[in-house]
Amino acid sequence: MSKLELTKLIEAGAHFGHLTRRWNPKMKPYIFMEKKGIHIIDLKKTQQKVEEAAKAAYEVAAKGHNFLFVGTKKQAKGVIAEQAKRSGSHWVSERWLGGMLTNYSTIRKSIKRLQNIEKMETDGTFEKITKKETLHLSRERDKLRKVLDGVENMGRVPGAIFIVDIKKESIAINEALRLNIPIFAIVDTNCDPDPIDYIIPANDDAVSTVELITKEIADAIIEGSQKAKELKAEENAERERQKKVSEESEEKKKPRKGKIRKVNLETKEEKKIDKKEPEKVETETNTQSVDQKPNQEEVKTEEDKGKSEETETEKK
Repeated sequence: MSKLELTKLIEAGAHFGHLTRRWNPKMKPYIFMEKKGIHIIDLKKTQQKVEEAAKAAYEVAAKGHNFLFVGTKKQAKGVIAEQAKRSGSHWVSERWLGGMLTNYSTIRKSIKRLQNIEKMETDGTFEKITKKETLHLSRERDKLRKVLDGVENMGRVPGAIFIVDIKKESIAINEALRLNIPIFAIVDTNCDPDPIDYIIPANDDAVSTVELITKEIADAIIEGSQKAKELKAEENAERERQKKVSEESEEKKKPRKGKIRKVNLETKEEKKIDKKEPEKVETETNTQSVDQKPNQEEVKTEEDKGKSEETETEKK
């Protein structure tokens, strides 16, 4: 955020206040001098207050909150709508409807009515009704569009409000105070600065001054909104990373498929029996071999007997 130059404030006529007889004594800290019956505003304090307000606006926007620009006087309405659109903010430049902040549900009904009329115009309903009814609906649509154009997509109460001419917009200030909404405002020498959170002492009747200061606030909002997008992107990336890590840890905890774990269910007694069985097998084989030896001897004696008998027969 660049610092607003004093020369630009002087060129815009920001230092001209109201007539001395119309001043508010609470604005004395911001008055530099009196000249020809007019109070001159201290532009160094204006410069300082613009910088403070811009920083605060940046912080509000960086948190993801929306701004509402309000300025219904002739000198401000064009600038208010233009800078609000540029910064992605909402605006009221025609007439402040009572309850626009404190009774937003009623305003939402009016917005819905406006949208229904516009839908009737596009879907061919106007062609099926009389010209008188069409004319009546068209006038209602234009009236609602003029007043609600800047708040149609607001959706919820704004995070902060920026006002030009706090005397004229006293209803908006009262509603913002009831809801504890931070108020940024250009405050002239004839106004009470007490209700305002971020005072910008300056000439609120000069179009060039209103445009210069409103542009500074809009620039700060744009920078803050960009920061909010970056922070949101970082949060989403961190959330995705944590999700991936948790999924990987859960995957590791699960048993792997295809590998069956062998469980040995043998008791100690069964193991002892298994150890004894080979010994039994050995003893059995030994006994079998012993048993087989006598059989072989018997076979030999029988063969010898046979041979002796043959020799005897030959002798005879």
